[in-house]
Amino acid sequence: MKWGEELPQSFFNQKTEALAYALLGTVLVHDSPNGLTAGRIVEVEMYRGVLDRAAHSFRGIPTSRTRVMFGPPGYAYVYFIYGMHYCLNVVAAANGVGEAILLRALEPLEGIELMADRRRQTLSTPPRISEVKRLTNGPAKLAQAMGITLEQYGWSLFNSPLSLFIGQSPVPRSLVARGPRINVQYAGEAADFEWRFWLKGNSFVSRL
Repeated sequence: MKWGEELPQSFFNQKTEALAYALLGTVLVHDSPNGLTAGRIVEVEMYRGVLDRAAHSFRGIPTSRTRVMFGPPGYAYVYFIYGMHYCLNVVAAANGVGEAILLRALEPLEGIELMADRRRQTLSTPPRISEVKRLTNGPAKLAQAMGITLEQYGWSLFNSPLSLFIGQSPVPRSLVARGPRINVQYAGEAADFEWRFWLKGNSFVSRL
């Protein structure tokens, strides 16, 4: 495929912070019944279970919402927020730990018109960069543009219609910025953890 090899299950078997870095530059592909969409991952946030008051798994007890987080790495944790939005996470860490990495922003590569249709957004001909950026520069936008809902909850991110490809990874650490996560002010000291990672200078990042 044009994005290189599909990443194997073994790719996800690394520590959560290492996986967060490794996801940058990879390509997320969703081959849905409505068409194929693909985008390069340019921004992520990690959530560290019982170490992290911002994590849904902070209490260390699986619930009906978080059970997939406590499973093996490399699976999709999708959650619904504010009664209207979905967000996609990559389950990380060992089975039973409860860690995950939120995908915050993509650089659209294929299926841009389908993304725009899903987002109810009109594109110019040819599309302007500013229009394309708005398709996927935020976790809820990303999920909507890629056609991700609770239907994809628990899907493997390898050998499935929702998979990751090598893309332009690995990205040198010198090209990655890190800082505090967004919208986790409620999490006490965890709000200041520098657990958001993004590609320096990439215009598709949600917030530079």
